[in-house]
Amino acid sequence: MQPAADDHAVEDHAKGRIITDAPLSRAVPVALRYDPGAAPATVRFVFPGNIEWSFPRALLETGMRAPARRGDVGIWPCGRVQTIVEFHTPDGVAVVQFDSTALVRFLRHTYAVTASSSSTR
Repeated sequence: MQPAADDHAVEDHAKGRIITDAPLSRAVPVALRYDPGAAPATVRFVFPGNIEWSFPRALLETGMRAPARRGDVGIWPCGRVQTIVEFHTPDGVAVVQFDSTALVRFLRHTYAVTASSSSTR
Protein backbone atom coordinates (compact mmCIF):
# COMPACT_ATOMS: atom_id res chain seq x y z
CA MET A 1 0.00 0.00 0.00
CA GLN A 2 1.39 3.39 -0.99
CA PRO A 3 0.32 6.74 0.38
CA ALA A 4 -1.51 8.95 -2.05
CA ALA A 5 -2.28 12.67 -1.93
CA ASP A 6 -4.53 12.29 1.13
CA ASP A 7 -3.05 10.51 4.18
CA HIS A 8 -6.18 8.35 4.29
CA ALA A 9 -6.20 7.45 0.60
CA VAL A 10 -5.43 3.87 -0.40
CA GLU A 11 -3.53 2.70 -3.45
CA ASP A 12 -2.94 -1.01 -3.87
CA HIS A 13 -1.70 -2.79 -6.95
CA ALA A 14 -3.01 -5.97 -8.54
CA LYS A 15 -2.43 -7.96 -11.68
CA GLY A 16 -5.47 -8.37 -13.86
CA ARG A 17 -5.73 -10.77 -16.77
CA ILE A 18 -7.55 -9.45 -19.80
CA ILE A 19 -9.74 -12.26 -21.07
CA THR A 20 -10.33 -12.49 -24.83
CA ASP A 21 -11.23 -15.19 -27.29
CA ALA A 22 -7.50 -15.57 -28.07
CA PRO A 23 -5.82 -18.67 -26.66
CA LEU A 24 -3.70 -16.69 -24.18
CA SER A 25 -4.84 -14.00 -21.77
CA ARG A 26 -2.72 -10.92 -21.16
CA ALA A 27 -1.63 -9.71 -17.72
CA VAL A 28 -1.94 -5.99 -16.94
CA PRO A 29 -1.02 -4.01 -13.82
CA VAL A 30 -3.97 -2.28 -12.21
CA ALA A 31 -3.86 0.43 -9.53
CA LEU A 32 -6.73 0.03 -7.08
CA ARG A 33 -7.52 3.40 -5.50
CA TYR A 34 -9.79 4.69 -2.79
CA ASP A 35 -9.96 8.22 -1.40
CA PRO A 36 -12.51 8.63 1.41
CA GLY A 37 -12.01 12.40 1.40
CA ALA A 38 -12.97 12.75 -2.25
CA ALA A 39 -15.53 9.98 -2.77
CA PRO A 40 -16.13 7.77 0.29
CA ALA A 41 -18.41 5.32 -1.53
CA THR A 42 -16.28 4.95 -4.69
CA VAL A 43 -13.31 2.82 -5.74
CA ARG A 44 -11.22 3.41 -8.84
CA PHE A 45 -9.42 0.88 -11.02
CA VAL A 46 -6.68 2.50 -13.10
CA PHE A 47 -5.27 0.61 -16.07
CA PRO A 48 -2.17 1.40 -18.16
CA GLY A 49 -2.63 4.52 -20.25
CA ASN A 50 -4.54 6.19 -17.38
CA ILE A 51 -7.75 4.38 -18.29
CA GLU A 52 -9.79 4.74 -15.14
CA TRP A 53 -13.07 3.20 -14.03
CA SER A 54 -14.89 4.43 -10.93
CA PHE A 55 -17.73 2.52 -9.34
CA PRO A 56 -19.29 1.95 -5.92
CA ARG A 57 -17.20 0.10 -3.37
CA ALA A 58 -20.37 -1.79 -2.42
CA LEU A 59 -20.60 -3.13 -5.99
CA LEU A 60 -17.11 -4.62 -5.71
CA GLU A 61 -17.91 -6.18 -2.35
CA THR A 62 -21.25 -7.61 -3.49
CA GLY A 63 -19.90 -8.83 -6.82
CA MET A 64 -17.22 -10.90 -5.14
CA ARG A 65 -19.97 -13.02 -3.55
CA ALA A 66 -22.63 -13.09 -6.28
CA PRO A 67 -23.09 -11.55 -9.73
CA ALA A 68 -23.73 -7.81 -9.49
CA ARG A 69 -23.99 -5.03 -12.02
CA ARG A 70 -24.39 -1.30 -11.97
CA GLY A 71 -24.26 0.80 -15.10
CA ASP A 72 -21.28 -0.14 -17.25
CA VAL A 73 -19.60 -2.39 -14.66
CA GLY A 74 -20.41 -6.02 -13.86
CA ILE A 75 -18.62 -8.13 -11.23
CA TRP A 76 -18.97 -11.78 -10.30
CA PRO A 77 -17.04 -14.58 -8.59
CA CYS A 78 -15.29 -17.08 -10.86
CA GLY A 79 -14.72 -20.22 -8.85
CA ARG A 80 -13.36 -19.90 -5.33
CA VAL A 81 -10.29 -17.75 -5.97
CA GLN A 82 -11.00 -15.50 -8.94
CA THR A 83 -13.23 -12.49 -9.56
CA ILE A 84 -14.31 -11.19 -12.95
CA VAL A 85 -14.80 -7.47 -13.58
CA GLU A 86 -16.49 -6.54 -16.85
CA PHE A 87 -16.31 -2.99 -18.22
CA HIS A 88 -18.73 -1.91 -20.96
CA THR A 89 -17.99 0.95 -23.37
CA PRO A 90 -19.65 2.03 -26.62
CA ASP A 91 -16.70 0.35 -28.38
CA GLY A 92 -17.05 -3.03 -26.69
CA VAL A 93 -16.49 -4.95 -23.49
CA ALA A 94 -13.30 -5.57 -21.52
CA VAL A 95 -13.31 -8.60 -19.25
CA VAL A 96 -10.61 -8.68 -16.57
CA GLN A 97 -9.94 -11.54 -14.15
CA PHE A 98 -8.39 -10.85 -10.73
CA ASP A 99 -7.21 -13.03 -7.88
CA SER A 100 -9.88 -12.46 -5.26
CA THR A 101 -7.28 -12.18 -2.49
CA ALA A 102 -5.91 -8.93 -4.01
CA LEU A 103 -9.41 -7.44 -4.13
CA VAL A 104 -10.24 -8.57 -0.58
CA ARG A 105 -6.98 -7.03 0.67
CA PHE A 106 -7.85 -3.77 -1.11
CA LEU A 107 -11.36 -3.71 0.41
CA ARG A 108 -9.89 -4.32 3.89
CA HIS A 109 -7.52 -1.39 3.40
CA THR A 110 -10.41 0.85 2.34
CA TYR A 111 -12.46 -0.05 5.40
CA ALA A 112 -9.44 0.38 7.69
CA VAL A 113 -8.81 3.95 6.50
CA THR A 114 -12.53 4.73 6.67
CA ALA A 115 -12.59 3.57 10.28
CA SER A 116 -9.42 5.46 11.20
CA SER A 117 -10.51 8.68 9.48
CA SER A 118 -13.88 8.62 11.24
CA SER A 119 -12.25 8.00 14.64
CA THR A 120 -9.97 11.03 14.23
CA ARG A 121 -12.85 13.46 13.69
